[in-house]
Amino acid sequence: MRKASARTYTWLYRDSTDDAGDTWLEVAFVRGLSPDEALARLTPEKELYATPAEGGTVVFFGGLSKHPRDLTPLLSAGTAAALVEVTVDDDRFAYWEDGRLITAFNLFTYDTREGLDPDRFRAEVEDLRLHVTGDSVDFPADHAARALALADRATGVRLPRDRNA
Repeated sequence: MRKASARTYTWLYRDSTDDAGDTWLEVAFVRGLSPDEALARLTPEKELYATPAEGGTVVFFGGLSKHPRDLTPLLSAGTAAALVEVTVDDDRFAYWEDGRLITAFNLFTYDTREGLDPDRFRAEVEDLRLHVTGDSVDFPADHAARALALADRATGVRLPRDRNA
């Protein structure tokens, strides 16, 4: 399988961006779970949508009583989950294994990452040309699509554009 790139997820980034240019995307890539299994871990949350993907499930969050960062560790129990948040309030990537935060960082300040193994995906972050240091102001315009590609690479879960194919 080819490595995911920003181009792999440009469609999802665009689908999550309104006419004013504001993006609202809170999505978790979960390895090895079916949509029903993923949603069962998050009950009683009702404003969720989960879709099957190659290698697992992708959960779309929206209008929840809890923050997706509080729910994604539940999805990672016994497996792995990556959360991408690109909203008017935050631009963030986080990755959990078995309920433990492995790495998390703001998409514009990678050098302030946190977690048990904060450099786990440094090579992938560099390969995707996400912003790695605070020395540059040249942030990629497609940072959301690049973060989605990182979630794909981290979990091995691929969300195809045509989910019926």
